[in-house]
Amino acid sequence: MIQKDKPPMEDIEGDQPDLSDQHDKFDCENFSKYLKEYDLKLLKSMKGFGKTMILWLISKDRTHGYELMTKMNDISPSSEETVSGPSKIYPILHDLEEAGLIEGTWEAQGKRKIKYYEITDEGIQTLSRIRSVFSCHRKTKILEEFWRDMFSKE
Repeated sequence: MIQKDKPPMEDIEGDQPDLSDQHDKFDCENFSKYLKEYDLKLLKSMKGFGKTMILWLISKDRTHGYELMTKMNDISPSSEETVSGPSKIYPILHDLEEAGLIEGTWEAQGKRKIKYYEITDEGIQTLSRIRSVFSCHRKTKILEEFWRDMFSKE
């Protein structure tokens, strides 16, 4: 994890509480007050799901773009919905980096330079806020049924 000197993105409503280990204290009725602008961007569209997945993958281990493309393609249910090349993944990585959620560093591997990405503290906090929002909605009947039906091992 990388500590950044860059100030965090602007808050939506003032100071944000640290939610890293406080899912039980999260106010599900007024969850938007805990979110930052980029959190809302990720939550508002299905495109945000792919960005959130990439951010989550980077949170597990520092990685480079080609490795991320491979992982995303491995989990894709359709060969038509794959990450076909750099033109798909690198704009997402640049967007996450510009938002301060990840940081890339160039490293030499033989004659080539490869950019490795690591999650920042801001990225970890973003994932924590998104988890909190989903934990509020996980208990709704339709989502509960969806998770049980789609992901149950039974």
